[in-house]
Amino acid sequence: MKPQRKSGRGLRALTVGAVALSGALVLTSCGSDNNAKDGADTDTAAASKIKCDGSGQLLASGSSAQKNAIDAWVQTYTTACKDTQINYKDIGSGGGITEFLQGSTAFAGSDSALKPEEVAESKKVCKGGQGINLPMLGGPIAIGFNVSGVDDLVLDAPTIAKIFDSKIKKWNDPAIKKLNPDAKLPSTEIQAFHRSDESGTTQNLGKYLGKAAPKDWKYEDEKSWPAKGGQSASGSSGVASQVKQTDGAIGYFELSYATSQKISTVKVDTGADQPVEATSDNASKAIAAAKLVGKGKDLAMDLDYTTKAQGAYPIILVTYEIACDKGNKTETLDAVKSFLTYTSSKDGQSILSEEGYAPLPEEIANKVRETVPTLS
Repeated sequence: MKPQRKSGRGLRALTVGAVALSGALVLTSCGSDNNAKDGADTDTAAASKIKCDGSGQLLASGSSAQKNAIDAWVQTYTTACKDTQINYKDIGSGGGITEFLQGSTAFAGSDSALKPEEVAESKKVCKGGQGINLPMLGGPIAIGFNVSGVDDLVLDAPTIAKIFDSKIKKWNDPAIKKLNPDAKLPSTEIQAFHRSDESGTTQNLGKYLGKAAPKDWKYEDEKSWPAKGGQSASGSSGVASQVKQTDGAIGYFELSYATSQKISTVKVDTGADQPVEATSDNASKAIAAAKLVGKGKDLAMDLDYTTKAQGAYPIILVTYEIACDKGNKTETLDAVKSFLTYTSSKDGQSILSEEGYAPLPEEIANKVRETVPTLS
């Protein structure tokens, strides 16, 4: 699949003003003077509906998967709420959870729900409460590739597992040929790239491979890359950059990174009538089958990675914003609730498809909208 050119809105989101502040990615409303008039009008209209509460600096960190969505959300939010500065560090889900549990951030972004032991630890930070998972966006994990002479590529779960486990080492391997009989596959060595940091994207890919190819992927689904071999890079942006510049490369990252860098993506043979492309709509079809498994205000979800539904892309993730249900810091509570109220709103969710993400199913979004105002 050849990614489509990023929309004007998506390109604007990547130009949001950013400066370094204590290593954080500082996102402000700078740069809007250069936006196209229609885009500015859209941002202003959306911003006019935002209820601004709180002020000052809001620190958050975590998932790099949601970075492009955060950029777009912050651009619109800070257009309305000029007294609030949002600093989001895209250091990976594991890093974000660590900082949240240390009490150094107001909320964390994670592509995997908190583990029971992390919930228990969160009670030290969330006085009288605990950390909860608030799903905020979904999307496909694209398998991006760069193979000279190959524009379209179909792979299935066992083949993807063997590639990332260094069991298939050349692009003209019989297993790949069987899935791509018309492709001119070279004898180029496969250069498989994975995340060097702890990542919910890695964990969700592992969950997919473990469920869809259990005979070929024997590893636990952890945030750290489990297999030997391959090459590593930091963050989704790092993996995408390596795939972009390396002939024979393959890697995994959110669709927005493939789109922005014009990286071709694998179609997945799920056993349905046709291989499925990594698109927001196709990911939404798979995410719609997810079940809520969290209790109380926790909205953790169980995803179906083995779907064979027509047009349902199975390598998916849901990114959560993790906050305290009770015991949030007084100085940031109002701003957290205000920002998350916007991101979960219809306006906030409506921009996600333009950025390569999948909006939450309406049933789930409504539960998030009911829960955010109750944070205390």
